[in-house]
Parts: sequence; structure tokens; C-alpha cells
Amino acid sequence: MEPNSSPNTPTAAADASVRVPGAHPEPSGHAAGAHADTFTRDHLPPPEQWPKLLLDDPGSRYPDRLNCGYELLDRTVEERGADRPALRSADGSVWSYGELRETVDRIAHVLTDDLGVVPGNRVLLRGPTTPWLAACWLAVMKAGAVAVTVLAQARATELATICSLARISHALCDARSVRDLAEADVDGLRITLFGGDAPGDLTRLAASRTGPYRAVDTAADEVALIAFTSGTTGRPKGCMHLHRDLLAIADTFSRHVLRPSADDVFAGSPPLGFTFGLGGLLVFPLRAGASTLLLEQAGPRQLLPALVRHRVSVLFTAPTAYRTMLGQLDGHDVSALRRCVSAGENLPEATWRAWYEATGLRIINGIGATELLHIFISAADDAIRPGTTGVPVPGWQARVVDEHGDELPDGEPGLLAVRGPVGCRYLADPRQTEYVRHGWNMTGDTFVRDPDGYFRYVARADDMIISSGYNIAGPEVEDALLRHPEVAEAAVVGRADELRGEIVVAHVVLRNGSEQTADSLRAHMKANLAPHKCPRVFVFQESLPRTATGKLQRFLLRDRPGSPPARPLE
Repeated sequence: MEPNSSPNTPTAAADASVRVPGAHPEPSGHAAGAHADTFTRDHLPPPEQWPKLLLDDPGSRYPDRLNCGYELLDRTVEERGADRPALRSADGSVWSYGELRETVDRIAHVLTDDLGVVPGNRVLLRGPTTPWLAACWLAVMKAGAVAVTVLAQARATELATICSLARISHALCDARSVRDLAEADVDGLRITLFGGDAPGDLTRLAASRTGPYRAVDTAADEVALIAFTSGTTGRPKGCMHLHRDLLAIADTFSRHVLRPSADDVFAGSPPLGFTFGLGGLLVFPLRAGASTLLLEQAGPRQLLPALVRHRVSVLFTAPTAYRTMLGQLDGHDVSALRRCVSAGENLPEATWRAWYEATGLRIINGIGATELLHIFISAADDAIRPGTTGVPVPGWQARVVDEHGDELPDGEPGLLAVRGPVGCRYLADPRQTEYVRHGWNMTGDTFVRDPDGYFRYVARADDMIISSGYNIAGPEVEDALLRHPEVAEAAVVGRADELRGEIVVAHVVLRNGSEQTADSLRAHMKANLAPHKCPRVFVFQESLPRTATGKLQRFLLRDRPGSPPARPLE
């Protein structure tokens, strides 16, 4: 970015030179930043705790000065024009790139001129997935602040914790989602609503502002967002990502694996509060000059009709949604679909094959992590091997290691270690040294690398079941269960057993439950799995516990086994 090359070129903040002594420099070197509020840099892990970053790949080289909001929006307008569709809503309304930039600039003016936001301040964003939420995120980027996007379903206690950890000073909140945020009672938090009728509503304030907004001239390695993990097993972890990181995920996975075009229409179920949704529904389409359909309600039953009505061509959702939509495809024209991406949890081979048989579309499986922002192992088109996750995305490296960090031979299960242009940087959290070891990001997943270089998911490292000395991967058992025609959903966990250490317990949702189906299921498992892998106990349930994005919560099944089985499998 050359200074003053256009009216919208990023400009340095007037007080960008304000720094706090003792801030940790980035291992690769750090250009003078624009953040007047240096909280995020001051709370980065020390350099020796960072993973090794791969920044020499041509696709991951960026200038020292970089504002991702400018690059994703203004640069796209310059290169592709302002009249192209950018954001679509369920009601059929469309914002062009020009209209989106005008709205974003108005919001950015309000942030800096009316609300007093300075570069580096943390701004919480909350609300359903709408064009206004997306515009607020882009405005925070252009203003040089740090976005902390949270789920609309997050409760007051969760919000209070996040605000405390990130020292959040400002919040932009959909008027329909303010209750829990107000009840969090965060000291000093300035909440500005949008989409309402109050005189101080952001929508009204932005309407009164005019003129372009010159994006703050942030450094490429300044923090742009803090993405919090769900915190379901303890204190949530804040993952800090840089301006260049937002472009790197688009220039690796999206460019090389997804390969979108400017004419694509994106859609999906993950909200913008999850990095899977932020990348798939905002960063990737904007980087490609495409458009995205933002749905407030995106469960499988709402998603399928929306795909048809809006001729969606690129879909991001979880394996559960693909399996649910399989039973509803009749009468729905999904011929516009050309790309289907699955992440969030392991994609069973049975689900992949069933979707392919029904639609002719090959689901692009992938594994990503909040700590690494998006997908880093995947494969597309003819390179897909059903039942595997794929190969490292160009720009990334992966290997399977033992507990000491030593690489294991092909075919031997171990811990997945990855590194690339994005790495884990927890916000002032001692768990940094658990996730980053020997310069690699340790994802907490057990994988096997096949001799041909493909990586095959085994289980979450803490989800391995050890029974009578055998290591049993729950997802393998689940995949076999899902191949039974009467199984709608399945989750496999271990239950403590005095004789065997653990036994395999299958929690199953049937399409038409009956004792006859239970007998058939037992026979099916004996025919498809080694005896030691077959569930000894079946628990038949109406539904399985899942997160807001459809990720299975196995820990709840371990903690609450459920009703007695029909009878054990012997």
C-alpha cells in the first residue's frame, strides 16, 4: 500500500507513536504500529512461545503496512468495480460493493468521531448474521481497532468473562440481542445499538455521516481480532490474529483449494462469531469479489430452501447439516451448488458418500482451528480421498508426532502438529505452552499419515477410548454406525468399567426406533468392525448435544450417560 495513493488509502493515526515499554516484538521483526492502545501487543505471548511462522511462500508475503479491511473491501472495489453484488439477505435485498463501502465508511466515522474509538481499542460485535454485523466488522478493521465478535446466543456470564479478559471498551450490538450484554453489567463498557429506533442508534448516526473514510495505516502484524474459544471445558482462550492473517487464510485455503470465482454466491450455517464462518462467509467471498448470503436462521431446514432460492454455489456447513439435508433434498433444485465445504468436526465417510450419491457433489473436507483461524488440511475435486481429511493446504506443513514432538512413521497414530503463515497466540494465557511446542501448533487431534501423504483423522486426543488395552477411536465407530440406514446421528464415548478400564458406549438417534432396529444395528456393527471396537452398550436418544455450530459435545455424554440400554452387545 503506497501512502496517499488514493482518497481511501490507509493513513496513520495521529497518535500512532504512543507505545508501552516492554511490548513483545514479533519474532520476524515488527514495523512501527498504528495502535495507540497497545493492550493486545502487550499481552501477546513472548517470542520464544510462538510457533514457527511460514512467511516465505509467495502467497503469504505481505507488505509491512497492511489494513485487512481496506484490502478486502476498498481494494476489491478498485479492482472489480462498485456495482457488483456483495452482501445478500434472506428477503432478497442486496448490497453492492459500493453500497457496502459507503456503509462501512459511515460506521467507521461514527466509531472514531462520535464514539471515541482509537486504534487498538477492542470492540465487541454481537448480533445475528446480517449485512449490518458484517459492515460493523469491516468498519472496526478500517478504524484500526480490534474486533471481538461473539455469538448472539452468548449469555451474560460468558460475555462478562470475555469483556474482562479482552478489556473491551466499546460494543456494537444488534438491538434484538442487547439483553444479555446489558445484564453482563461490564464496568465502563459503552454499548451502541444498531437496527433500532433510538436516537443514538448506530444506524441513525451512520446515516448522518458522509464522505470516504481513510483506513488506518496499521502494520501487517498488528492484532486485528480476538477470537474466543467456546470455553465449554473451562476458562475461554482468546486467540489473537493479525491483519495479514485474515488475508493469509484467503490466499492459502480459499485460493488453492476452494478456488472461488467472482460470480459465486456463498452461504452457510456458521455465524461470524466463529472463524469458520468469518472466513467462509465474509473474508473468502470479499477477497474473490464474490457475494455472500447472510442468514439469520441457518439450520439445515432453513438452509436448504435458501440454497435453492438464492442459487447458492458455495456452501459452508458442518457434517450434521449435510446428513440432515440428505433426507430433505427431494423437490429442491440444488443444481447451482458447485462447492460444498465441511469442517467443525470430522466428516464421516458414510456421509461423504451419501451426499455424493444424492447430488454428484464431492464435499471438501477440512480441519481447522480457532487458534489457526481456518482450514489447514484439506483436498478438493479429484484429489479427495473419502475417509481422509486431505493433505496440507499450500503454505502449510503438517506431521504426526509422539508426546515428545518426534515425528512418527506413516501408518502410526499420533498427535497432529501443524505450522503455516498463521499461528496460535493466546491472549495472556499460560496454556500457550501447551498448544505450541517445539515451534509447532499442537491441535489436540490424533491423526495417521498414510504413505501417500494423506492425513486421516482418528479422534480428538482426549476422545480416545482405551478398552482392554485396545485404543479405539470413537469417530471410526460412529462412521460404521452411520452406514446403517436407520441411524440418523451417532456419538461414541467411553464409560469407565472395572474389568476393561473403559467400554464403548454408542449414543444413537434412530430414524424409526424399534427393538427390531436395535437387533439389526448390533448385527451390522459385528459385520463391519473388529469385535473389540463394537459398542457394548447402546443408548437410544431423541437428539444429541451440540454447539451452536453443530459440533458434537461428547463430554456431555461422558458426564451424563443417559437411559439404560436395551441390552448390552456381547
